[in-house]
Amino acid sequence: MQIAILLYEGFTALDAVGPYEALAALPGATVVFTAERPGPVTADTGMLSLIAEANLDDVPHPDVLLVPGSSRSTAAQMARGPVRDWLSSADVHTSWTTSVCTGSLILAAAGLLTGRRATSHWLTLDQLAGYGATPERQRVVIDGKYVTAAGVSAGIDMALKLAGGIAGQPVAEAIQLMMEYDPQPPFGAGSPATAPADLVSQLRWRYRDVRAPASG
Repeated sequence: MQIAILLYEGFTALDAVGPYEALAALPGATVVFTAERPGPVTADTGMLSLIAEANLDDVPHPDVLLVPGSSRSTAAQMARGPVRDWLSSADVHTSWTTSVCTGSLILAAAGLLTGRRATSHWLTLDQLAGYGATPERQRVVIDGKYVTAAGVSAGIDMALKLAGGIAGQPVAEAIQLMMEYDPQPPFGAGSPATAPADLVSQLRWRYRDVRAPASG
């Protein structure tokens, strides 16, 4: 089973690495990081790079496809070009097509979420509707073979759910236990529904430019 994780300049590191930790533990799984060009790909912090060992053409028929989001490069990946072309062609062959955070907008721009329920980072969730998807404010949304996760850390939840769907709950539980994934956050600010209202407003203002381009 080949699992392809897309990398592009400015991706969010945990969007890719969190699911990688869970999915790489699946029996028979081979994970490949792929990008337009092989080599180091720098995350949105500018301080971390992951290595893409394959270009897009080298991974035409992945069984599982995962698209991470970004705090600054989502719009560029939504534009017509090699990434959108690859997503459209690879999706024909996948058993599962997945995303984390604003990666769902990239899938939606490629036409893959039309008429489907999906989620995204809370700052951009409403934009899914402009690309024909039905936004749902949930941590993980499964609609057919399409599995989308909310912001960043939700990618781990998504990957564990996917692991259960692929290999069964006992396998997924073993992966979760070995990861010791037992979230006990120190603050109740992990969702706009529970965070202080002034903090939500501040972040909406600070990231007001994190918007997708017009549909097309």
